[in-house]
Amino acid sequence: MGLWLGIGAIILGHVIGNTFMGLGGIIGSDHGIMSMVSVRPSFGIRGSNLAAILNIIQLVCWASIMLIIGGRAGAMLGESMGGLMADNRFWIIAIGLGTLLWALSTGKSIWKLMQASAVISLLLVILLMSWNTYEQAGRQTITAFPGEMPFMIGPDLVIAMPISWLPLVADYSRFSRRTAPAFWNTWWGYFFVSSWMYVLGLTATLVTGNTEPQMQMLQLMGGAGLAIPALLMVVVSTITSDFPDVYSATCSILNISQKIGAKTAMWMTGIVAIIVALVFPVDRYEGFLFFIGAMFVPLFGVVLTDYFIIRKRNLNLEELYKVGGDYWYAKGFNVVALASWAMGFVTYEVIEILKYPIGASIPSLVVSGLTYYLFTKRRNVGGTYG
Repeated sequence: MGLWLGIGAIILGHVIGNTFMGLGGIIGSDHGIMSMVSVRPSFGIRGSNLAAILNIIQLVCWASIMLIIGGRAGAMLGESMGGLMADNRFWIIAIGLGTLLWALSTGKSIWKLMQASAVISLLLVILLMSWNTYEQAGRQTITAFPGEMPFMIGPDLVIAMPISWLPLVADYSRFSRRTAPAFWNTWWGYFFVSSWMYVLGLTATLVTGNTEPQMQMLQLMGGAGLAIPALLMVVVSTITSDFPDVYSATCSILNISQKIGAKTAMWMTGIVAIIVALVFPVDRYEGFLFFIGAMFVPLFGVVLTDYFIIRKRNLNLEELYKVGGDYWYAKGFNVVALASWAMGFVTYEVIEILKYPIGASIPSLVVSGLTYYLFTKRRNVGGTYG
């Protein structure tokens, strides 16, 4: 898309995606409930399990993609040392086990120290990489001629990233003391850092002419004699990025069944992510982003419409866990929500298949939310409203 159109797409995509993500977090901060539990009032107690299963799949895939990128980058940066250090499978397994250890240490004093150290270290290395990248960005980078991608496809790919956090965000916002700071800290924190990383990635691509993150790292950092800081960034950033995937996949598993312990669920998620990373075709990454958008944009179009417009932020917390209660609907499923979700999904897929240059996220969300609103208000289907 070139630098300037690309930056425009990045900003627009984050403004839209962050707003939806922040609204999803409000449900958690309002009532202290996990993300998948927040799906129950609209989809039903059993209906929420469908979202939880999809969430587990996307989180395992996210963790695997991060492990693949981290593994390839680690192998390239360790090539001069040879042996295991130059084997991407070694790095995938090592970083995957590091992620699992990180997740299992949650809540311990050492974890807080590790987290603070990781944040500071990553910030310093990212500043170093940013300086190195922008120092090499000349006039040719700034005036790069846009390619053939329609503008609205760019924001769609950006929106997919904060949208992929929608099924996770309440898992963290539920611990906040007040809703307003939780919303705005989530919104601005994600906006600034994610936009920075997107622009850095875009610039690095234009500078190096390479779209592979590990190759960019090798050219920009390794070429400047900064291989060790680059390797630190690869390992630590992959572990800290994969941790929320393992943690929230565990929350989704617990939404489906309370019989599986949290640590067992973490072990399951971590090991499966490593196995998938060893066989996953990472060239399907863009298709994976569109899959996330197609599934979760219309799903949360229903959830947000139900919570903010129909229920006006009122929930009966006791009924969220009661078989046969307000949120049980028809054998645990709200058919109206499922049908509305399907309508939004079809809308997204049709726009993608026919390559309409309008972006699929907003039309999909509007269709699912509006369908749910009209049928719910007309039939007054189950639940406690308002």
